[in-house]
Amino acid sequence: MQNWGGNVTFTAPALIDATSVAQVRRAVASGGRVRAIGTRHSFNELADTDGTLVSVLDMPPDFHLDEHAGTVSFAAGTRYGAVAAYLVQHGLALHNTGSLPHISVAGAIATGTHGSGVDLGNLATAVRALELVGPGGDLRRIAAGDGDFAGSVVALGSLGVVTRVTLAVQPSYLIRQDVYEHLPWPVLLADVDAVVGAAYSVSVFLDWRGDTVRQVWLKRRVSSEDEPVADDLLGAARNPSATASIISPIDNTTPLGVARPWAFTLPHFRLDATPSAGDEIQSEYFVPREHAADALRAVREQAPVFAPHLLISELRTVAADDLWLSPANGRDSLAIHFTWRNDTPAVLDVLPAIEAALAPFAPRPHWAKVHTMAPQAVLETYPDLPRMRDLITRADPQGVFRNEHLDRALGLQREFA
Repeated sequence: MQNWGGNVTFTAPALIDATSVAQVRRAVASGGRVRAIGTRHSFNELADTDGTLVSVLDMPPDFHLDEHAGTVSFAAGTRYGAVAAYLVQHGLALHNTGSLPHISVAGAIATGTHGSGVDLGNLATAVRALELVGPGGDLRRIAAGDGDFAGSVVALGSLGVVTRVTLAVQPSYLIRQDVYEHLPWPVLLADVDAVVGAAYSVSVFLDWRGDTVRQVWLKRRVSSEDEPVADDLLGAARNPSATASIISPIDNTTPLGVARPWAFTLPHFRLDATPSAGDEIQSEYFVPREHAADALRAVREQAPVFAPHLLISELRTVAADDLWLSPANGRDSLAIHFTWRNDTPAVLDVLPAIEAALAPFAPRPHWAKVHTMAPQAVLETYPDLPRMRDLITRADPQGVFRNEHLDRALGLQREFA
């Protein structure tokens, strides 16, 4: 079994496709190492194990709305596209989505996956409660306000197998998506905030070459379907006939130039199509947004080194949060994303140049993507790391849910109680 991008082959000797919480509990209680696996949209060995992989993708969603609390709960393996479809039917919405509606909710929140928006937290910031199976097969619930909640949401699967998620919801809203082309690099660098703050959600697509960036996607929150939009964005022209498919030979993206419910326009890709290029490797680094221009200049200087191996880059923003392992913990962030050709040796060869360029800005790599940074350089940027290590040790003293990749990434000792 391989991951979604095809660059990781899992080595776990067993896989259980659980259809109930009871089955998950039995799998964990039977002994040995366990790791939860979702839709496999990771690009490293974070989800692998030398024991048993447990998937909850086949569990029925079992949606439950709590209108008084303003929340929806459902099985953790449910994909964002299914959650969105359910909420739209009930006139409700999430605050944001990721690029792909295909990914499972539990996997996305566990790794700090995000959408874009200067005022929008990552997807995990919508979590209000989790139910998970811990060591020995015990089922427990942790909710906002509980002492270890901030360490239990973006937890990299280290605390157990999440079986149910509760998210905050709000009234449904309309999003119109438009594409602006050829934004001059000097304009972007002169005022990054003006570009990334130009709409509810903004994505900047670039290949780091030439004098302009290729496209800026503005996802505006509008009040009506006929609300007018500008034809110019700081020198970039709106192209009403543009295709947003810039790395795929097929049109697999959500509609442009029309206002539709959030579920159909906030994600980049349609649920009924293969997203992105499919055959790819991804890397991503989060830097404080206050250093965005300098960080972009530094990376651009290295373009001759890495650009030949690149399919596309994307710039997105994430609002600061207080989740201990969130890449946006304590700082408003610019996420600099790289979608690479599926050539692992070439990618590993060029990443050090990018990471050296970003080093002055304390970059945090995405937990589920490929990087070559030394663990200590990453971990020193997370002020709550000591609390997270303590939580993992208390919650899983036998290391049931750990693996070598997790231990290395978090600097955990291999000795277990």
